[in-house]
Amino acid sequence: MHLKTRPGQVAPGVRAQQITHFAFAVFSVVAGTLILLREDAPHALFQTAGVVGYALAAVLSTGCGRALGIPRAAARARRILIVFHLLFIPAQFLFLLAHKVPFAGMALSTLIAVRLKPRFPRLKRRSRKVWLALHVGISVGWLGLSLGMLTLAVAGATTDDPVIRHGAYEIMHLFDLAIVIPSVFAALITGVVVSLGTPWGLVRHWWVLLKLLIALSLPVAATVESGWIEQLKLRTEDPAADPGGVGLALVVCMACFVALLWTAVALSVFKPGGKTRWGREGRFRWARGGVAAGAEEP
Repeated sequence: MHLKTRPGQVAPGVRAQQITHFAFAVFSVVAGTLILLREDAPHALFQTAGVVGYALAAVLSTGCGRALGIPRAAARARRILIVFHLLFIPAQFLFLLAHKVPFAGMALSTLIAVRLKPRFPRLKRRSRKVWLALHVGISVGWLGLSLGMLTLAVAGATTDDPVIRHGAYEIMHLFDLAIVIPSVFAALITGVVVSLGTPWGLVRHWWVLLKLLIALSLPVAATVESGWIEQLKLRTEDPAADPGGVGLALVVCMACFVALLWTAVALSVFKPGGKTRWGREGRFRWARGGVAAGAEEP
């Protein structure tokens, strides 16, 4: 027995989706306010970005949430919300440098994106090559930066020269904010586009899923690592200061980063593990072209 809705009445399923987006809008207002009111935020730039980002999220979630109840606008609103949350998940990693509340925001954005059940068209051959080239190039750069950061961390922790010690942490701080963070964000975005725009998918193969988990875990750990770098940069302004345990912890952290990124490289080359349960069940289909989940991989 199917429940019919009267003209102008919102279906129960749509109403539940609207409530979800309105709730996220409320969360965004609270999160943006908490970030704005924090007086000791370590990075003013990311504090501003967090306030602006969550303000945009509140407006967009409210507007699109209302549009979901309008038949002629619902499909477009749904597409906007899917794209927004897929971009907003990695964007909130940047806000972690100003406050810890984005941890909850990333979890909520992930749940919302999953509930929206996104489908993506398959990338055309040329587009796939362009996105793949971008992803590989940016990922190689990320690995190179991590190796450089590890070298600087070792130099800062082991040298007896106070100028070299302080300089190493100053360069690490510059790299961390100006190069590493944008590289991480770009690597995540290009990787997701390549995965969703090809039959590999995000959850159909173990090697892709493991790469995704590595890519998501590193920025979370980097929020701690960034604090250590800034602490050591300030501490070593005194020539007599010693990096101590924080310096050693930073070396271990950077070594783990490099090991995980090399693991991601190995996963891309050897593609171990086969298909996941979701991939074997063949539940996912592309939005256009009727390409089934069991289609031949690129």
